[in-house]
Amino acid sequence: MSKISDIKWKLDVLQQRTTLDAFDCSDKDLNDFLLKDAKKYILSMLATTYLIRDDNDIIAYFCLSNDRITRDENLGKAQWNKLNRTVANEKRRKSYPAVKIGRLAVSTKYANSGFGKLIIRIVKEMYAHLKQQAGCRFITVDAYQNALEFYKKNGFDFLTEKDAQEQTRAMYLDLKAFV
Repeated sequence: MSKISDIKWKLDVLQQRTTLDAFDCSDKDLNDFLLKDAKKYILSMLATTYLIRDDNDIIAYFCLSNDRITRDENLGKAQWNKLNRTVANEKRRKSYPAVKIGRLAVSTKYANSGFGKLIIRIVKEMYAHLKQQAGCRFITVDAYQNALEFYKKNGFDFLTEKDAQEQTRAMYLDLKAFV
């Protein structure tokens, strides 16, 4: 297994003209999204996909879209209060702007080499430190059950307990902690 420090990689934004070769992260849905749907999302202005690549391979990809966290029937009072307490009293609202990681996948060739953690760091940097085009307080993700530990290790918390038995769990990370 290669270490991330041994690999010369670059970050690119997927474009319509980008040639996509084979990609395999061992999850058919994630593979198919990149190879069949990601460019459609660009045309529909629904998400932006970023590629991490070296000279030969797509190492990993992730896509981002706008989101928000809103108090609704799925988000109980205790969870909302926990989240709301992180915001100054005079700035509290009924919803908060967020960016959603819609997809995140690392090629099996590069699994466990640190690229998933790198992607989380890149998204944090994009929204907590670089000049934002619009306000964004949280990162959200609907995490597959097999990825819950990964997101928890990277600072995400569950948005609600109501989805504990579902295929995906709503999770969030407060960007204010990184400013």
